[in-house]
Amino acid sequence: MSGLAVRAAASVRSPRGRVPEGVPAALDYFRDLLTPFGEKPDEELLSRGPHVHHRDLVDLLVADEGVGRSRPELAIVAHALPDVVPFTAVAPHLTEQLGGWAVNFAIGQQGLAAPFTALRIASAYHRSGRAAEVVIAVLEQTTLPTPFPLPLPRATSLTDSAAALVLGASTGEGLGFVRAHAAGSAAAALGRELGEDGTLLVLGPWVTEDVPDHGAVHRVAPGSYCTSLWLELADHWQEWQRDFRRIVLCDTDPRSGRSHVALFAATGG
Repeated sequence: MSGLAVRAAASVRSPRGRVPEGVPAALDYFRDLLTPFGEKPDEELLSRGPHVHHRDLVDLLVADEGVGRSRPELAIVAHALPDVVPFTAVAPHLTEQLGGWAVNFAIGQQGLAAPFTALRIASAYHRSGRAAEVVIAVLEQTTLPTPFPLPLPRATSLTDSAAALVLGASTGEGLGFVRAHAAGSAAAALGRELGEDGTLLVLGPWVTEDVPDHGAVHRVAPGSYCTSLWLELADHWQEWQRDFRRIVLCDTDPRSGRSHVALFAATGG
């Protein structure tokens, strides 16, 4: 069976928020969650956030024609930061918008590794014959009950954003997913992926170390924790597949220090 290739993609940046709702109930939950760790929720911080729910981000992604017409057998939601209001199941909501038949689940608590894990799972499902088409939604909302411990410069803040990839069997020319893996540094993770002509290296905003010399490099601007690479891929995948034979995505989780790489390559032609 052929591998998965990108069929459509969509991105969302800084959507309009909502009036805060359910904050008192959420505060009770966050108090119970944080108190054992000597923390307490910051009510002012929670109230002044944009309150863009994960469901809102999914709805905006599905409004894109390319994503909205997909009828996947597998739908995966990946996120590094929690939803505004706890106890929400967003993967079933995504599935309902896309025909209602997909096996669905979310991947969280992995930092920016979550979308890379989603790609590996999607590829395994496809190879086993269980999913001819897959949708991966990478979500990031920024209304949090406590300041999130990321090493952000004072002038930099995270913005609400989301990206979706529709992946299906490779037929003819396209951009196919090859593999994803991780290592203790960006240089180690990139070791076997660079060196071939026609390769574009896309570096996320958290890669601060020196990486192997490479000709074509696209650096992603700061502003997100886990969505940055996938926003750029959603926006540029069609032009990149015309101009390059291989696309290497790389970012380093600022909390764990581990670097993650995903390789896509031109198919057919």
